[in-house]
This record gives sequence, structure tokens and C-alpha cells, in this order.
Amino acid sequence: MDKKVDWMDAMSTLKLFAVILILFAFVFPIFTFTTPASSTEDIAVSAINRAEEVIALAYQSVLEAEKAGANVSGLLTQLNVAGQLLAEARTSYRLEDFDRAVRSANLCYENGEKVRFDAQRLKDLATKDGRQLFWWTTVGSIVGVGAVIFGGFLGWQLFKRRYFQRMGTEVVSDES
Repeated sequence: MDKKVDWMDAMSTLKLFAVILILFAFVFPIFTFTTPASSTEDIAVSAINRAEEVIALAYQSVLEAEKAGANVSGLLTQLNVAGQLLAEARTSYRLEDFDRAVRSANLCYENGEKVRFDAQRLKDLATKDGRQLFWWTTVGSIVGVGAVIFGGFLGWQLFKRRYFQRMGTEVVSDES
């Protein structure tokens, strides 16, 4: 009887092992095939989010450059291209073409970073030009005011000399 119990224990263990193996065989492919797809999908979502953030930052940089007085028309064209790439990435994502969505989002990110860098450079240049224009205007105004005062004083001296030369004989004759 002891051998029969051992044999039954071995059979039940073997059956349990077979059931677990069969379940594992059916469940394992679900995990292996869905993981890369969700991984690619997650990469696409991450790339699109990163592209959206850089577009927002680039737009803010372009606005700041425009406020500083820079000519941002070229940057707006580049920003428009980046926006089109972002729209293409979103469309590809909705169509579940995750590889294309990642490529478009990465191109959008690169364009957005370039726009952001160029906008910052233009802002710095416009700020520098604005300061330089301010100082030239200040110096020009001071020189202009000085020239008007000096010219007025010189004109007054000439006028006074001519006046006294013309009136000198009359003034002298009235005094005598």
C-alpha cells in the first residue's frame, strides 16, 4: 500500500506540473507579445510628450524674443514645421504606427530645440542691440542738447554784438 500511495503522489505531482506547464505555455506568449508592443507604445507616448514640452518651451522662447524686439518670422516658420511633425506623430500614434510616431516626435523635438536655441540667441542679440541703441540715443541727445545750448549762446553773442554795433552810434549819441 505504501508503494501505491507513493505512485499516486507522484502522479498527482506530475499532473500538477503538467497543468502548470500548459498554463504557462498559454499565458507566457501573452506577456512576451504584449510587452514589446506596449514598450513601443510607451516609447511613442514618451517621445510625443517630450516633443510637446519642447514645442511649448520653443513657443515661449519665440514670444520672449519678439518682446525683446527680434525679428522672429523665420522662427515662426520653423515652429510651424515642428508643429506639423507633432501632428504627424499624434496621427501615427492613433493609427498605431508607433515607429513612425517616434520618428516624427523625435524630429519635432530636434526642430523645437533648434527653434528654442535660435530664439534665445535672437533675444540676447535684440537685447544687446536695444541697450546699444539706448546708449547711442542718450549720448546723441546729450550732444544735441549741448549743441543747441552752445549754438544758442553763440547766436546770442553774435546777435548782441551786431545789435550793439548798429545801435552803438545811436546809444552813444543819446548819451551825449
